[in-house]
Amino acid sequence: MSAQTTHPQVTVFGAYGHTGRFVVAELLERGFTPVLSGRDAAKLAASAAASAASSGLEIRPASVDDPAALDRALSGADAVINCAGPFATTAVPLIEAALSAGVPYVDVAAEIEANHDTFTHFADRARSAGTVIVPAMAFYGGLGDLLATAAMGDWKTADEVHVAYGLSGWHPTAGTRAAGQVSRDRRAGRHVRYRDGELSYHDTASPLLTWAFPEPMGERSVLGDFTMADAVTIPSHLPIPDVHVYMAAEAAHDLASAETPAPEPMDERGRSAQTFLVDVRVRRGDEERRASASGRDIYAFTAPLAVEAVHRILTGQTRATGVASAGAVFDARDFLRALSDQLSVEVAP
Repeated sequence: MSAQTTHPQVTVFGAYGHTGRFVVAELLERGFTPVLSGRDAAKLAASAAASAASSGLEIRPASVDDPAALDRALSGADAVINCAGPFATTAVPLIEAALSAGVPYVDVAAEIEANHDTFTHFADRARSAGTVIVPAMAFYGGLGDLLATAAMGDWKTADEVHVAYGLSGWHPTAGTRAAGQVSRDRRAGRHVRYRDGELSYHDTASPLLTWAFPEPMGERSVLGDFTMADAVTIPSHLPIPDVHVYMAAEAAHDLASAETPAPEPMDERGRSAQTFLVDVRVRRGDEERRASASGRDIYAFTAPLAVEAVHRILTGQTRATGVASAGAVFDARDFLRALSDQLSVEVAP
């Protein structure tokens, strides 16, 4: 794909949602031309009017059950970013529209089953079309995959990977709660894990463990088997049979409580006060490699992940076509370095 020299046009579906607004702002900051799309025309207009930077942007209402409207939403676009969950409902129609338009598709899905469906159902078609589809290009799924890939380095295989999320807290958005409910319904309330090279379901409660995060966080209580989208993205391209995921106990409690409020903006960029530290360890026999990253606000940080992905796709900085996770399609270490203004990364050795 040739390099873009103008202002690429990117359709953002779910542009008025919490994460969608961050994505639109990031696109504008980086010189893209966002097209605001989603099912609610009034919310699209209100979102554009709420920001001077967004004012004057084109609005194209569309619903996932209206293929013609989705085609119009993507007409003339260079790429599409899907920020609208539940992705079990939105991913397939948006991917179909992207394939029809011949443009790359990126989404920010954290839903394990929705991401698995994308790899399962669209891999051959996307590869045949010579296009790129990147699911879970977000804090959950994308960042962990990039860190695991960076930690692997020149290793061709590993025995297991551990991804530990150290969140200062987690005030979930309405979208997060809705997507979580869809996933729970699909699993009939069971838990999911990735072991022996496959996803499996179980009824065992998540154990309370201790994880030694890098300083200054240090030792924290975490819930084990708190499986996230990393269980789909990492093994999609890295030959690792076991993926273990852990969540800070405080954040897991926040997510589980119906009383936890939505995130509140605390700075000029609209970010909350939430901080995060993601610690990834890859083991091969008696050897271990580690990568960690810290930053602020998991929803806000999803925006530079998704927009950097689009930038690299449109400028030919890719290693694969078809459906591919972040670590498979991009140079993981270089990608992480590109986010240094919003992310502190350490990779050892």
